[in-house]
Amino acid sequence: MADLTALIDTYCAAWSEPDPDRRRALLSEVWADGATYTDPTVHAAGLDALLAHIDGVLSARPGTRVVRVSRVDDHHGLARFAWRLIFPDGTALPDGLDFAEVGADGRLTRIVGFFGPLGDLSEPDRPAQAG
Repeated sequence: MADLTALIDTYCAAWSEPDPDRRRALLSEVWADGATYTDPTVHAAGLDALLAHIDGVLSARPGTRVVRVSRVDDHHGLARFAWRLIFPDGTALPDGLDFAEVGADGRLTRIVGFFGPLGDLSEPDRPAQAG
């Protein structure tokens, strides 16, 4: 479990790293060849596509960082964890939730992310967000 937590923390650190070369080095440690990242705004296949997406996020929100805010829960090569995007002034967006698949080599093969909390049953369903 410590290795998986370190893997996820390195992944989050890549999202927080302003230097593109250091960001690539961090993500390369944990991202498998051909791995995919999907959230409500994007589907990125491969390291370069994810790096381009992260660069866009960091360019639009300079100085933000992604921080893991839950323990890493895992079974059968799958994991989930909550994270928070924190702005330089300390404000934050609502927590997100990522689901991860981990390959036999111990690197991430897929991340699927969701933004914000789940609505409770008294709230109307939200339409699916286009990616």
